[in-house]
Amino acid sequence: MTNIQPVILCGGSGTRLWPASRSKYPKQFMTLGNGSTLFTETLKRADGIHQTLDAMVISNNEYRFYIDECLKDTDRKGSIILEPEGRNTAPAIALAAFATLETEDALMLVMPSDHMFQQPEAFNQAVESARALAEAGYLVTFGINPVRPETGYGYIKQGPSLGVNAYQVERFLEKPQKAKAEAMLAEGGYYWNAGIFLFKASVFLTELEHYAPAIYNAGKAAWQSRYKDLSFIRPGTAFLESPSDSIDYAIMEHSDKVAVVPMDGGWSDLGSWESFYEIADKDTDGNACEGDVMLSDTTGCYLKSTGRLIAAVGVKNLVVIDTKDAVLIADRSKTQDVKAIVNLLKVNHRAETDLHPLVHRPWGQYETLVLSDRFQVKRITVHPGAENSLQMHYHRAEHWIIVQGTAEVTIGEERKLVAENESVYVPLGTKHRIKNPGMLPLEFIEVQTGDYLGEDDIVRFEDHYGRADTSETAMAEAKNTANKGKT
Repeated sequence: MTNIQPVILCGGSGTRLWPASRSKYPKQFMTLGNGSTLFTETLKRADGIHQTLDAMVISNNEYRFYIDECLKDTDRKGSIILEPEGRNTAPAIALAAFATLETEDALMLVMPSDHMFQQPEAFNQAVESARALAEAGYLVTFGINPVRPETGYGYIKQGPSLGVNAYQVERFLEKPQKAKAEAMLAEGGYYWNAGIFLFKASVFLTELEHYAPAIYNAGKAAWQSRYKDLSFIRPGTAFLESPSDSIDYAIMEHSDKVAVVPMDGGWSDLGSWESFYEIADKDTDGNACEGDVMLSDTTGCYLKSTGRLIAAVGVKNLVVIDTKDAVLIADRSKTQDVKAIVNLLKVNHRAETDLHPLVHRPWGQYETLVLSDRFQVKRITVHPGAENSLQMHYHRAEHWIIVQGTAEVTIGEERKLVAENESVYVPLGTKHRIKNPGMLPLEFIEVQTGDYLGEDDIVRFEDHYGRADTSETAMAEAKNTANKGKT
């Protein structure tokens, strides 16, 4: 039996589920009601499948530390491949195929990182039933049995039978109008296209070279010129020469080796807050609540709080999403239009478009508690044994108050230990660093004061994570960038 290589595609723009997701913090990293994330749920999904290898994640530079943290939190090993720039699914999967063939011609189980199965055992059964087809040289896609005439998904039309619960694919269809979707549902033999695949690495690359040689050649050259950066694999810049195409456009719509295996399992791509409402547990008035929520005379609402109390009185069919820095209120029938708000935020250059209050770094994480014109307050956690870069700022000073653990701090030429309930001051323009020498997480409050508080006001002199550049050019660029942000 051939091994299965889970391949997790971890991209996304973070627009449809704002404000809980952002462009630099997409929905797969959002904490769900059970304390998990869609990314970790995707990692776990392969656990019930026989003979699986460590996961391979294809992502980008922005998400690398979130992914690394998720792997560590779930005590998993895995490889993380970082695209130089997004080029859609076909080039991303090509990188995974070349990487897979470095060790063996395994079956690649390609999964988006932001989907959910309420019955994951049904997914596992479908994968097991598709294994023989993939080993025989088919490119297997998984079709979701439709439960409504959905206009937001593409469809797969089944062709001749290939055995029990498997068919050749007759054709792929774009997102239909409602009347067409209703007709397809009535006719039968159509499935939602979930973007999940199973195939041999060698078969995929053979078909890719035949139908999309430019993608194949760019992917091959990029993989051959790859290099290691900490725990990450970075393909070469030849990847930028690849056309940007989905796997459906590049291969699946052309190849005669494509099969579909239908599945159920309560699948959702969770593409809107309405889809979260649909899968959530509800009270007798049809309300779905998460976090600190109190209701009176309220029906059919989805309310999610990440901290503050939400109190709703006399309303119906609303979505209310509260985060530390933003609140969304929308009619449930309009949740697909949240991207319009995100576009307005972009036009007005609002930080809420991109940044989430909680940010992961290789040494730990920080959360913005207060942000004002002249000061900012952060809650910062440093992992045991970890330290940030030796750095300085042109426009801000910092005050550190240790609230848990013991810190080893460097300020200028001085290095000392700072215990819980003690504090230190870092003057503007002074080199500094903080390290956690202990066995438990270090937590401290950082108060920044100055005329510019942007994250780009930083010069790194030493760094364990490959981010330091103290050349005169780099320091001048950092200063200029900060000055531009200041004005």
